[in-house]
Amino acid sequence: MSSDHERHGMIPDDEWDDWLKKRYTYLDKFWKEIFKDIEEMDRTLEGFSSEFSPEEWDKLGRPQYYGFSISVGPDGKPVIREFGNVKRKGLTPNVSDEIEPLVDVVEKEKEVTVVAEVPGVEKNDINVICDGKRVRIEAKSKLREYLKELALPAEVEPKSGKATYKNGILEVTLTKKTPSAPSGEEIRIE
Repeated sequence: MSSDHERHGMIPDDEWDDWLKKRYTYLDKFWKEIFKDIEEMDRTLEGFSSEFSPEEWDKLGRPQYYGFSISVGPDGKPVIREFGNVKRKGLTPNVSDEIEPLVDVVEKEKEVTVVAEVPGVEKNDINVICDGKRVRIEAKSKLREYLKELALPAEVEPKSGKATYKNGILEVTLTKKTPSAPSGEEIRIE
């Protein structure tokens, strides 16, 4: 029979059986390792679950948003900014009601522009407050809440602010405050 197999270019039965045994042995080892890893992950997750309070589990049931952006700062060092409503607190995630939007701040010669991603809200849901040194962006709708407070790179005129909102992108442009000459009286040195 093996001569028929050989004539037609086929593998003899006993060689085929040996090949299959080797492959099954390899697959058995592979699946055993996979299931061992799954069991270990399951034990780890069970350990985490005992650390959560019922309130924390409720928060985990809500939609979770997390992301980060990496850019190069003016000093040439990387700047990593996180956004979303999930903050790390050790190994336990802290899920907030408010989503921290991704924000970019662009400083030009005479103005500062703040660009924030706040999709899922209407223009009337957004409130922007500026005190000259900081900007606070709040947005509330039935589905989402956003909150971001940030320091500006330069002092600005709050009344100069102009804001536009289109396709989930909020852009706030503020004019930089012109430095005033020092005030007061000169004192003569005797």
